[in-house]
Amino acid sequence: MATSSRSSKAFNSYNPVTGEPIGTYPILSAKEVAGIVGHARHASSAWVALGFPGRKKVLLAWSTYIINNIDQIAVLVSLETGKPISDAKLEVSIAVNQIGWAARHAEDIMRTSYRAPGALMANMSATVERSPLGVIGVIGPWNYPIFTPVGSIAYALAAGNTVVFKPSEYTPGVGVWLEESFNTVAPFADIFTTITGLADTGNALCLSGVDKLSFTGSTRTAKLVAGACATNMTPVVLECGGKDPVIVAADAHLDRAVDATMWSAMANAGQSCIGAERVYVDELVADIFIAKAIAVAESIRAGAPGDGNYGPATMPSQISVISSHIKAAIKDGGKFAYGSLKSVQAPFVQPVILVDVPESSAAVREETFGPIIIINRVHNMQEAILLSNASRYGLGANVWSKRQGKKIASQLYCGMVAINSTFSFAAISSVPFGGVKDSGYGRVHGPEGLLEYTYPRTVVRTRFNLPLHFLSFKRRAKDDTLVVKATKFLKGRLG
Repeated sequence: MATSSRSSKAFNSYNPVTGEPIGTYPILSAKEVAGIVGHARHASSAWVALGFPGRKKVLLAWSTYIINNIDQIAVLVSLETGKPISDAKLEVSIAVNQIGWAARHAEDIMRTSYRAPGALMANMSATVERSPLGVIGVIGPWNYPIFTPVGSIAYALAAGNTVVFKPSEYTPGVGVWLEESFNTVAPFADIFTTITGLADTGNALCLSGVDKLSFTGSTRTAKLVAGACATNMTPVVLECGGKDPVIVAADAHLDRAVDATMWSAMANAGQSCIGAERVYVDELVADIFIAKAIAVAESIRAGAPGDGNYGPATMPSQISVISSHIKAAIKDGGKFAYGSLKSVQAPFVQPVILVDVPESSAAVREETFGPIIIINRVHNMQEAILLSNASRYGLGANVWSKRQGKKIASQLYCGMVAINSTFSFAAISSVPFGGVKDSGYGRVHGPEGLLEYTYPRTVVRTRFNLPLHFLSFKRRAKDDTLVVKATKFLKGRLG
């Protein structure tokens, strides 16, 4: 990393399975961050000048490099997060697809659009252009250290921006590898730069004057990021936590619903913002669903990569959150269907299934971010919808029903819904990803994700002159009369 020699302070990243240090990285100061953002701004004009074809060529070459070196980066992802190599490879593969989609579609999505000027301004040509903002700051998470930030980085780059990326302090190596891999195909320096450090480095990026900042992380931290960015009127994209519900109707294919829901809840040690955390299942099939869920739990276990079906809690402090939610669920009247307090064996948490947990419990209301699933019975689908929407979060949801899927999905107050599947909206590059309420605002992925890193410029041009003087001190009484008469006749459709 080019900046490593500039900073005298450093921090270690650790293997979450063993606790052993695996790398040392510089803690960049606010002055160093400002300098890097300045270099990115200087490089911006040349990156824009490459045009869509030039940027597309670079980004596709980057995606090719990553997939050709997937074994190398997957090992690093696994080492820093503790997730199985197989899961790391899946994450890398989806990230590569995001880069390719952004590269191939940026030109069409940002193409100048022509707007009807309306009867009153019929002599005008009206167009809207899309231009890159300049320098985009990205602060990434540790749970999906390549897939998640790439969802902002690739789209910002494809739109013509340069990018400064701060990875989580738990996965700095992946962030540095992303910059180094990009530089193998970059036509010049400072298009995409990774900076490393702790919270102060992230705050420095917020205050550095970037033209927009994309953040993924907890709602609590997102509010601090938004507050810091507000001092410079820097707009933000915030992708925060979730307490994603799963709704299971009586007509659901239960084997598929259980398999997908348990994977969603347990994969990556439950450390997925769109992972299933609470299930509302029709009481007519609840006993069968719970029995099948227990059977799945009995067949999987947490362990080191190559040993377990999923890995450890990457962030050690999450263990206490998981334990507190289990204790709260039981104290509030919930029951263990599988597992117990002894399932928490730091740094691992074995599968836990809780049932009949009151909706007022912190275990239901707050994001757990661990391999814990709560299954509650409901009398009907309307009750399931009401309970799903009662959360302060609104990121994703899953609906399982052979006949009612679309009807149920349309009533959910969240950013994304998967019907008879799970996580699918994250793997489809053409659709936007993001939430509402405390799950954040703004979108990554898809056309909306590209447009997040642009601004619209309206250009209105006179094609021919009219013998009327609407926008002039020369406006006459008969001009006013004509406007009023035309407005009445067209019922306000002059524009």
